[in-house]
Amino acid sequence: MVTSTSSHKSRKSSHIMKRRHKVACLQTSLISLSLISGYLIPNSAIVAAPPRTPDKTVNCDILVVGGGLSGVATAYEGLLAGRRVCLTEITDWLGGQISSQGTSALDERPTQSQRQFYSRGYLELRNRIEKKYGKLNPGDCWVSDSCFLPRDAHTVMVELLKDAERRGKGKLEWFPNTVIKDLEISQGKLINSAIAIQHQPVKGAPPLNTFTLSQTIDDAYRYSNSSRLTKSIIRLVPQQTKGNSPKWYIVDASETGEIIALADVPYRLGIDARSFLEPSSSSAKNDPYCTQGFTYTFAMEATKEAQPQKMPPYYLQYSPYFSYELPRLADFGLVFTYRRIWSPTKGEPVNFNGVRFSAPTPGDISMQNWTWGNDYRPGTAKDNLVYTRQQLQGTGQLKPGGWMGGLRTESLRKAEEKAFSYYYWLVAGTTDSQLGEGVKRPQTNNRFLAGLNSPMGTAHGLSKYPYMREGRRIIGRPSWGQPTGFTIWEVDISRRNYNDEYYRKTLPADMYRQLRATLAGLEATSVISGQVSPDKAMRRTRSTIFPDAVGIGHYAIDFHPCMEKSPPETPGNRERPGERRGAGQAYPFQIALRAMIPQKIDNLIVGGKSIATSHIAAAAYRVHSFEWSAGAAAGTVAAFSLKNEVAPYQLVDDLPKSEPQLQALKRLLEKNGNPTAFPDTSIFNQNWEDWR
Repeated sequence: MVTSTSSHKSRKSSHIMKRRHKVACLQTSLISLSLISGYLIPNSAIVAAPPRTPDKTVNCDILVVGGGLSGVATAYEGLLAGRRVCLTEITDWLGGQISSQGTSALDERPTQSQRQFYSRGYLELRNRIEKKYGKLNPGDCWVSDSCFLPRDAHTVMVELLKDAERRGKGKLEWFPNTVIKDLEISQGKLINSAIAIQHQPVKGAPPLNTFTLSQTIDDAYRYSNSSRLTKSIIRLVPQQTKGNSPKWYIVDASETGEIIALADVPYRLGIDARSFLEPSSSSAKNDPYCTQGFTYTFAMEATKEAQPQKMPPYYLQYSPYFSYELPRLADFGLVFTYRRIWSPTKGEPVNFNGVRFSAPTPGDISMQNWTWGNDYRPGTAKDNLVYTRQQLQGTGQLKPGGWMGGLRTESLRKAEEKAFSYYYWLVAGTTDSQLGEGVKRPQTNNRFLAGLNSPMGTAHGLSKYPYMREGRRIIGRPSWGQPTGFTIWEVDISRRNYNDEYYRKTLPADMYRQLRATLAGLEATSVISGQVSPDKAMRRTRSTIFPDAVGIGHYAIDFHPCMEKSPPETPGNRERPGERRGAGQAYPFQIALRAMIPQKIDNLIVGGKSIATSHIAAAAYRVHSFEWSAGAAAGTVAAFSLKNEVAPYQLVDDLPKSEPQLQALKRLLEKNGNPTAFPDTSIFNQNWEDWR
C-alpha cells in the first residue's frame, strides 16, 4: 500500500464537510452545464435487462471496452499489476489503429522518436515489430520510421498481453467480436454490471470478416440470433464484493466513446465555440456534426504486369472528390510509398519535389489512407457518423436495451463505397478535383488485396473497422480554473503565437486580452490588469504543465476537416471554411488525470481519443503513442485505485493544493517506465523549440 488505510481514513474524515459542500456545488454546476449543453441528466438507473438469462457471468477487476492501442495498453498495465482484466473488442483483432483499422504506420515526431521517450509498453511494441521483421520499417515507407502489416500487429498485441499476464500474475479474459449492450448504473453514480453480446457465424454461414462493417454492425448489437450470427450474452461484474470504494473500474477505450454515451455522461462532439481558449475555432458556436473525417483503409500490391481493373457501379458518384490534393504530392509513386507496409525489394531512389523515397517494385504492398481519397468527411446533421445525444434519444438508443453502437450505418456504407472507388481512381482515374486535368494518369500495374488472408484480414479487402480520428470527448468535472468542467484546449498545446491580424480582428477585445494573458505565463496578471499590452506580453514557449499529468504525447495539430455540403462527395464541395486554421505544430504535451475522469460516474475512466480535449486539441491527441500512454495511465490508475481504496476523482479534488496520493500515483507511473512529463519540464524552461 502506498498510503496506509488508517491515514487514508483520517484524510477522508477530515474532508467530509468540505466534500459535501463540493457535491452541492457540483450538482449546481451540472444542472447549469446540462442546460447549456442540451443535456438532460437522468437520476434513474440504467438497468441491464437482456431478454434471456446471460449465458455466463464473468468477474473482472478492470473492464476495458475497446481493444485498440489504448485498450491494449490499459490491459497491459492492469495485468502487470496482477489484476483480472476483461477486454472486449467489436472485431477479432487487437491493436485498433495498427491492426483492425489498418493504419499500421506509426505517427511519431522526430525528437520523441530519436530519444525513444515513450511508455514502456509502446517501446516493447516497437521492439517486437523490429524483432519480427529484422527491421523497424519493413515497408520502407517515408511517412514514418515504422510501417508494417496489420495482420502482424494483431499477433504482436496478443503476444504482448500473454507476456504481461505471465509476468504480473494477472488474468486476461479476452472477448473478441463482442460489444457492450447495456449497463446497470446504481444511483447514477456507479456502474454495477455490464451486459455484452459476443457473436460467431451461424453454422454453414460465411465466416466473420466476409461482410463489411455496415452490413454487420446492426446485427452485432441485437440480442437475437440471425441468419448470419449466433449470439452469446455475457454478464460482466466486479471481482471484489467488499469495501466502500468502487469494487471495479470500467475503462472506455472505444473508438467513438461508446460507454460515455451509453452511461449518458456529459460530452462534446465536433467543433467547440470560439473562445480565448479555442481562438482558432471555425465557428462562433458549437457544431457537433463537424468531426474529423474517418477512413476505411485498404492494401494494394504493385505487380509486374498490368491488371484488369473493374469500375465499381457507384464510382461516378464519388469520382468528383478524388485528388492528389497539392502539386507537390501529385505523383503516384509518392502516394504509393507514403504508407508502404511491405517491400521485399528496394527500388531505385526517387526525389519528387524534395520528398525522397524508393520507387515501388513488384510485390510491394501499400496501405492507403489519403485525405482527398478514402477519407469520408461528413459534416451535417444529415450524414454525421457519430450520433449526438439528441440523435441517440431520437433513435431510442438511450433506452434500456436500445443501444446499437451510436453510429450512422448509412455513413459507414458510403465510406466503404468511397474507399473501393478511391482504389479504382488510383489505378484507372484520369481526373483530379483539386488540380484539374492532365495530372492524374492510370497506373494499372497494381491489384487490390482482398481475402481472409490478406493484410486487412477481410474477404472484401477493407479494414475491419474505420480509422477514427475523433469521437465523443468527455467534459471533465468542474475543476480549479475550469468551473464548468475540465478540458485541454488549443492554447494548452499550440505553438502558434496568435499575433497575426486575424485574431486581432476576429476576437472581441476582451477575448483577445484573455487569450494573450493565458499565453503570457508569469505575466498573465499584468496583461489582465492592463499594465502590459497584450501584444507586448511574452509568449510562453511550452505547453501547459498539469499537476495531475499521468501521461505524455507529441504530435502536430493535424486536421482532416469535415466538408461543407452534404453529401461529402458533392461535385465542387469544399472543406468547412476555417477548419484548418488551428492546424500546425504543437509543443510536447501532457495527459491530465482530470481529462480522464467523467462527470457523474465514479468508477468510469476514459482513455484513448475520448478524454476531455477540445476539437482542435483532439487533432493532436489521437495518434499511436498518445493512445498507448493514455491507456497505460488508465490501467495504472484503475489498479492503484483498487489497491488503495480511493476513487480517481479523489486524487485530484483538492487541486491546486498538494495531493499526496496523486503524487504516489505519479511516482508509480514513472517507476514503471510510463513518463508523465518530458525531460526538463518546468515553468522556467522556455527551450522547447528544438523538440521537432
